[in-house]
Amino acid sequence: MDISGNTIFIPGSTSGIGLALALALQARGNTVIVGGRRTESLDRIAAEHPGIDTVRIDTTDPASIDAAAKEVLARHPGLNVLVTMAGIMRVEDWHRPESFLASAEATMATNVLGPIRLIAAFVEHLQTRPDATIVTVSSGLAFTPLKVTPSYNASKAAIHMLSESIRLQLADTSVRVMELQPPSVRTPLLPGQEDNEAAMPLDEYVAETVALIEAQPDAKEIQVERVKFLRYGEARGDYDHVVATVNAHDPHGK
Repeated sequence: MDISGNTIFIPGSTSGIGLALALALQARGNTVIVGGRRTESLDRIAAEHPGIDTVRIDTTDPASIDAAAKEVLARHPGLNVLVTMAGIMRVEDWHRPESFLASAEATMATNVLGPIRLIAAFVEHLQTRPDATIVTVSSGLAFTPLKVTPSYNASKAAIHMLSESIRLQLADTSVRVMELQPPSVRTPLLPGQEDNEAAMPLDEYVAETVALIEAQPDAKEIQVERVKFLRYGEARGDYDHVVATVNAHDPHGK
């Protein structure tokens, strides 16, 4: 993925990493469309950041995804990058089903079915572009589990393997698959995480991510330095130590 000159749709980007990445990519000379569920947030973003387009989309609703895809492509037929950013993270207690089942179902619907449906809505169009990219978003917790968020961990592990698999299938097309693997970042993903000093500052995460994409436009995985502790524990042979460290020091995973 070239760092500039793209038309990029980022559903799930009205706050947190998604919005910060959208603004950073716009500043690098890309046309950016932000998607989200809340019209008031979209209106505020459009007013505060001229040049950013907005589209209402609920990534848990197949009809909403289809309608948003039609709207985006009608206004931006040159779209060549899809970033499947939307996601939720919830603390669960798996001792009793009433404490986790609804949360697990919602997490999988948002974090796994959402990206799958988004890719389904855009993949044929992307194959018509001479240089296109699907950007998926997993997590360091796809590789090292945080005890209190089982469904989130599993959903991000699924996104990692989905990314690996569709990259192989789309190798005969113009579409690349790039996977972002964030560590714990100071965002509203979990209550209190914005103020978690152990998490990576949002601006630092986005700046390092954009720099990595610019330096490695053909990279399969974008890993800021701080996520490598989680990503490579098994390969280094210290997986048990990584799991113990993550679960001993911070309820949010870092």
